[in-house]
Formats: sequence, structure tokens, C-alpha cells
Amino acid sequence: MSSGLSGLNKTPNGVVMGLAQLALPDPHTRDELWQQTQRVIEMIGKARRSMPEMDLIVFPEYSLHGLSMDTSPDILCDLDGPEVAALKQACVDHKIWGCFSIMEANPNGNPFNSGLIIDDTGALKLYYRKMHPWVPVEPWEPGDQGIPVCEGPNGSTLALIICHDGQFPEMARECAYKGAEIMIRTAGYTAPIRHSWKITNQANAFTNLMQTASVCMCGSDGTFDSMGEAMFVNFDGVPLVEGSGRADEIVCCELRPDLVREAREHWGVENNIYQFGHRGYVAVKGGAGDCSYTYMRDLAAGRYRLPWEDKVKHTDGSAFGFAPPERNYTPGEH
Repeated sequence: MSSGLSGLNKTPNGVVMGLAQLALPDPHTRDELWQQTQRVIEMIGKARRSMPEMDLIVFPEYSLHGLSMDTSPDILCDLDGPEVAALKQACVDHKIWGCFSIMEANPNGNPFNSGLIIDDTGALKLYYRKMHPWVPVEPWEPGDQGIPVCEGPNGSTLALIICHDGQFPEMARECAYKGAEIMIRTAGYTAPIRHSWKITNQANAFTNLMQTASVCMCGSDGTFDSMGEAMFVNFDGVPLVEGSGRADEIVCCELRPDLVREAREHWGVENNIYQFGHRGYVAVKGGAGDCSYTYMRDLAAGRYRLPWEDKVKHTDGSAFGFAPPERNYTPGEH
């Protein structure tokens, strides 16, 4: 079964992951952004030295930029920029996969909050733009490329979502529906989110027969306090390993995607993700596969509207100092 590697022993089918509770930075210049990039690279080296069996090291959301919500060009990254190039080279140098966070320049609108998975040859394996920015606090452009999955270490299938994404059960369901056995969730959350962080990480795992690996930034930048609390959850919803609030701790666990595949094939009453599209298969052949959910049909038709829609108070970022936007969202314009 999956383990916290207290004996440092890796099984043939295992994927050893490290979740880095990186100390919360506060960069505001290009030089400070580069210094923080070097700090992340140092932690990649620490990961390799401390756990030679590690396949993948995961860094939290905001690990380069901190929580300032600064959208000025000097603090933004590009996929072909020096910061990403340095992270790719570090993965090559240390022969390890890495999961990273950047605030990505967008010439057509607000920056994207983007996540990257890079393999041990320096190749970009997964590129994701955060679908659900933490409104009304975050100014990031809503992601426009869906939720990709990629082949990960040792034949695993990985997905990546970012922070507030994990509060929407549809996000985890999409990851699993596309084949993810391990869903990574990177975050910059602060302590008031602690309860929902834990229960969503567990529910996202159990309801989709999927292992989840989640980590926040950690410590204080003098204004905000991030909570760390890395967390691995098994496909039955039971936590495997949990971190603390100690900054720069790397929390490790071995995950077993082969056991996820086994459960998805053989489980009956708790095979929730299969049953969702095959309702009542004992009564009717193959089960009912209709879309019985009003909110899904309305969203697809562009008419999603809550019964209390007109009473919602926060519908833009003005409460947090952002000017109300004037342009409409157009899918595919970026």
C-alpha cells in the first residue's frame, strides 16, 4: 500500500512525490523574482539530496511571485523566459520532475495564473491556466485551455489544478474523467481556509477514485500567513501523509497509481465516477446515461443563473481595489 516512506523504500509501481512547503516570498522587482527563482532551484537540490528515490517535486502556487497580486510587467513570467528556462535546467541537472507556478504575461488581458509540469529531461509535459481565480481577491484572467492531463513518472497519469479550483467538484471530476490517477493541487492559501482545504482534498479523491497531492505556500511575508499543510490523500479518501506549518519542509509520500487503476476496474458500490454516467445499471441495461442536472444543461447553453443571482453582492474585484472590468470574456481570444 502507499506509504510515507519512513523506511525510504520505493516499490516497483510507486511514484514518490515531494510537496515543498516553500517559505512565502515577497518579490517586487525583476531581480527579486530571479532571486526567488534561485531559491526554488535550491529546494530542487534539497529534494534530490534528501530523498534520492523522489520522482517529482511539487512547488506551491505563488512560489515565485508571492501573494502581492502584482500585475506589473516587471514581475511577470513568459513560457520562454529566463525563469522557466532555469527551472527546466534544474530538473535536468537533478534528474527529477518538477511542478511549478508562474504568473504569466498576457498581452490581451490580465495575466494568467499558470502551472507547469516539467520532466527530468527539461521537457514541458503539462501547461495549465487556472480556471477559477480566487475572486474577488485575485485579478488573474480565467483559464481558457481546459484541464490537461499528462503521462507522469513510472507510467502514471497526472493532472494539475490550482488552489481555488479544488473547491469545485467539477474540476476534480474532469481530471479523473480524462484519466488522471494523481491530481496535484498547488495553493497559496492562508489559515482561514484550513477546514475546506482538508475536506475538499479528501472528497476530490474519494468521489473520483483518485489520489490527490496538495500543498500551500508556508510562513509569513510580513503581511500574509500561508499555512503549508501539504497533504496526500488515497483514492478511498483517507489521508496518507500530512505536513505541518513548517516553512521549507518537503513532505514525501509514495503513491500507487496501479492501485487506483485496480479500484476503478473492480470496485462496485463506491465506483462513483463510473456510476455517475450509468445510473441504476441494476435496473436498466448499461444504466441511464442522460444529463439530468439542470445546472450542467444551463451552463452548456450559456444560461447559467442562480435563483439568488440578483442578490449576490460581490460580482467584481472593487472590494479589493480592482477596477470593474469593461470587456466580456471571449473563449479562444488569448
